[in-house]
Amino acid sequence: MPSSAATLSIVATPIGNLDDMSARAREVLAAADVIAAEDTRHSRRLMSHLGVGTPLISLHEHNESARIDQIIERLAAGEHVALISDAGTPLISDPGYALVAAVRAAGHAVVAVPGPCAVIAALSVAGLPTDRFVFEGFLPSKPGARRARLEALAEEPRTVVCYESSHRIVATAADLAERFGMRQLVLARELTKLHEQSVALAAAELPAWLAADDNRRRGEFVLVIAGAPEPQSRPREISLDALLAELLPLAGTKKAATIAARLTGTARNAAYQRALELAG
Repeated sequence: MPSSAATLSIVATPIGNLDDMSARAREVLAAADVIAAEDTRHSRRLMSHLGVGTPLISLHEHNESARIDQIIERLAAGEHVALISDAGTPLISDPGYALVAAVRAAGHAVVAVPGPCAVIAALSVAGLPTDRFVFEGFLPSKPGARRARLEALAEEPRTVVCYESSHRIVATAADLAERFGMRQLVLARELTKLHEQSVALAAAELPAWLAADDNRRRGEFVLVIAGAPEPQSRPREISLDALLAELLPLAGTKKAATIAARLTGTARNAAYQRALELAG
């Protein structure tokens, strides 16, 4: 059923394939009094395809702060407002966080109408651990900041997911190859679209894979990177005295000293002298 009045509905829209639009999402958009859209021109084409005539207003990163009061006034008047982004789930590397926080603070209901999300879609096909993961959004565009961010992520044990654009995928691939080497990753591009593709390979192999075909550098990218291997615990160090205490009842003084010296790196004469002392 559509959400009630005085509610902000967060509505996911397709990331490529328009058939991924749920019947509930279409119903909510049609019933809303107004739809706040990241790009009204882009969203108007989707609404036309869906047969939805609800009025659109813009809400993007440059005007979100200015729109908040207007939307809260609409909600206070009992209107139902829907929020969509250009594609996928709003707020996931898209505007909307400040609006949702303000609407909640004002005491109005916020309802999720879930659906497509590129992060989850890429994770579901990557074949990497999904029980724990971190989402980094888009990596920094400037080379120095991007490398610093990758350096900070290098020891992250959870699976790492990030977005990248066609303009920077080659530079990012080079940085990944340099920092992550043979670490496994999955590149997914154009998810749900006609030329959808995903490939699993080592980070060091990614630049050559992209260079082999110009088409591989086109579209929108999701990178899923294996987490850092858990550090292996160091073996517990055993003291010479503790080792001799275990060996002396089982072997003669000389043999116990020889074994203990070899295992602890102690000089044989010193180990033998200590064995004599412990043996009484």
